[in-house]
Amino acid sequence: MKKLKVGLVQQANTSDVEKNLENLAKNIELCAQEGAQLIVLQELHNTLYFCQTENTQLFDLAEPIPGPSTEFYSKLAKKYNIVLITSLFEKRAPGLYHNTAVVFDTNGEIAGKYRKMHIPDDPAYYEKFYFTPGDIGFEPIQTSLGKLGVLICWDQWYPEAARLMALKGAEILIYPTAIGWESSDTPEEQSRQLNAWIISQRAHAVANGIPVISVNRVGHEPDPSSQTNGISFWGNSFVAGPQGEILAQAGNENPENIIVDLDLTRSENVRRWWPFLRDRRIDKYQGMMERYLD
Repeated sequence: MKKLKVGLVQQANTSDVEKNLENLAKNIELCAQEGAQLIVLQELHNTLYFCQTENTQLFDLAEPIPGPSTEFYSKLAKKYNIVLITSLFEKRAPGLYHNTAVVFDTNGEIAGKYRKMHIPDDPAYYEKFYFTPGDIGFEPIQTSLGKLGVLICWDQWYPEAARLMALKGAEILIYPTAIGWESSDTPEEQSRQLNAWIISQRAHAVANGIPVISVNRVGHEPDPSSQTNGISFWGNSFVAGPQGEILAQAGNENPENIIVDLDLTRSENVRRWWPFLRDRRIDKYQGMMERYLD
């Protein structure tokens, strides 16, 4: 029986990067002290969610990989003997930047990275201004704890991304996330958005017969341009099992660490009961490669 103890760090950030890093380090320590072997951080956890506006000066937040942040998190992974999932603003070259998840193994070495593939461009989420779409593809990252299908935020709405990770042997789907409500959203609309977000990811767990870990940020972050009232990130970080069952879920208002026990042998049992991979009609899916079938 393959058991895995997972820690999720749901954090509220400020404009003080050093304070954010201090909080992250403390929460990683707390999760490790509770026995977490795999710890997952939220999307772009070092800073505020800077994509609410288009500002060329904010490219100064980006770092090379490897760089200062990878050195910082490498030491933490090695110190606590954990696999650590981070989310960084990568400077690949002047004018070329990515939203990149970096995975550290228990020895502190970089096990692999994933560059966000689906890039949104919506009011208050102007990510296409900052991020070049990923060019690594949907490749699971092999770690000492298993093969991890790491994706990022907007990727979580796309079943194709989850499926390709699963077809390449990912044992868990992991989504560092930054998503929230705009102040004009009614309570009914807020509920619909949140439920859609959870349902979509639970569906990935069901369709692929593997657990899903989704870690969102929390708290209100103002719009620097004052054109909107900012974003209230809705938290609700959660872990779903291979039948979509919610194993643990955070609240929507406060920073919170969650520790969850995963039994990865359940995935094989579920796939035996529901052999979706066996029954896929791979000879009939050619249309999936088209933008739209007129």
